[in-house]
This record gives sequence, structure tokens and C-alpha cells, in this order.
Amino acid sequence: MKSLIIMWAAALVLLLIIEGVTAQLVTIWFAAGALAALTAAALKAPLWLQITLFVVVSAVTLAATRPIVKKITNRKAESLNADRIIGRQAIVTERIDNLEGTGTIKVDGLTWTARSADDSVFEPGSQVTIDKIEGVKAIVRQ
Repeated sequence: MKSLIIMWAAALVLLLIIEGVTAQLVTIWFAAGALAALTAAALKAPLWLQITLFVVVSAVTLAATRPIVKKITNRKAESLNADRIIGRQAIVTERIDNLEGTGTIKVDGLTWTARSADDSVFEPGSQVTIDKIEGVKAIVRQ
């Protein structure tokens, strides 16, 4: 019986350590289940009850709190200044060729790395429209 207490205590500590080193809530629900199982083990409950408590408490806490946590942690991405160039016209300053992995454009006096939305090749001096931003690259079309 003492070994079950040690096992649940170790599981609880391990889950809390994992929770502590991750940026988001990942294992807190299972830590709650391990705490319930540890309590049951300390009260000399049979193993099947400890496992059942672990599963049920983990599932209930996950179901009850996950939507709230998700709502808090998945806030809408803030609009970046880069978003303001979407839909704008730009001038190709270096040949845009997705196969070669080359291409730059100039818009609002700034130079952007660019790739074609449909694998078209655009020569310097061409006018393109910016469809979207992916990372630090402008995705453009004719």
C-alpha cells in the first residue's frame, strides 16, 4: 500500500513539474486526478478505486475547465502593422520565382521578401497585389 502512495505522489510531482516548465496548461487536470488517487491511496482504498478516481477526476476537471482556459489562452491575434499592406499594390524589385526561392517587392518604401501565390514568375518592375503575409514573406499575385 505504501508503494501506491509513493507512486501517486511521484506522478503528482512529475505532472506538476511538467506543468511548471510548459507555457500553457497541459497536465494540471491529470495532477488533480493524481492528487485524488494519492488521497485514496493514503486512505487505503483499493487500487481499482484509485485508478477510477484518477480517471474520473482528470476527466471532470478537464471537461469543466478546458473551455474556460482555451478562451483565456486563445485570444485573438493582435493586428500587426504588416497587415496594413494586404491588398496593396507593390513593385517587384527582384525576380519572384518560387522554384528558385527568390523575390522581393517594395511597398510603402519598405522592401519585403516575396513569393507568388500561384507559382507565377514576376520580373523586376512588375506590379503585383499583396494577398497575405506568411511569416516575413509577402505572398503576391498579378
